[in-house]
Amino acid sequence: MMIRFALAPVLVAVTAALSAAAPAWAQACDTPSGQPVPRFVTLRFSEVRGRIGPSTSHPVRWEYRRQGLPVEIVAETPDWRRVRDPQGEESWMHRRTLSGRRAVHVIEETGLHTRPDVESPETARAEPGAILWLERCRSGWCRLESDGIRGWVIAAHLWGTYAYEQAAAPDPESAAGPPCHGARSVAQEAAVQGAAGL
Repeated sequence: MMIRFALAPVLVAVTAALSAAAPAWAQACDTPSGQPVPRFVTLRFSEVRGRIGPSTSHPVRWEYRRQGLPVEIVAETPDWRRVRDPQGEESWMHRRTLSGRRAVHVIEETGLHTRPDVESPETARAEPGAILWLERCRSGWCRLESDGIRGWVIAAHLWGTYAYEQAAAPDPESAAGPPCHGARSVAQEAAVQGAAGL
């Protein structure tokens, strides 16, 4: 078993920030959860095991020790989710270990701005590997929060955002959320695992 650690959020406060509530959206999909696949979620607990298959009888592949770490669900069964972490590693986690609250993983050092504009003042700086809560995105910028500090960051500097959130000019034809692609069945996942040696 390998252990994967994620860095804690690292912010340097500069000024006071604004506050706002995040908008919500819902979509019914033909998946066991009724949610889109793929989609981003976070780890609910400070220790979560990622297994090589969708049951407790499968060996643990990774042990994650970072509550709030964003992961991407890429397949699901009624009780299990196959997730991809920010480093691209995949494993299976029980649905109870995951939260629908979204967070992002900072890819490169970046400033949190008072407005979605590079010329606006910075409220803080985030280092690579920092995990911050995602409040909302618009026009290629995302509003983030950590320990009461909020600011806007260019979405391309973050892991855990969708293509439509990274787009500087939203496509009027695209959905306001991740599309429904359908989840793989357990049999399909078994074939994928066999091919990948998982």
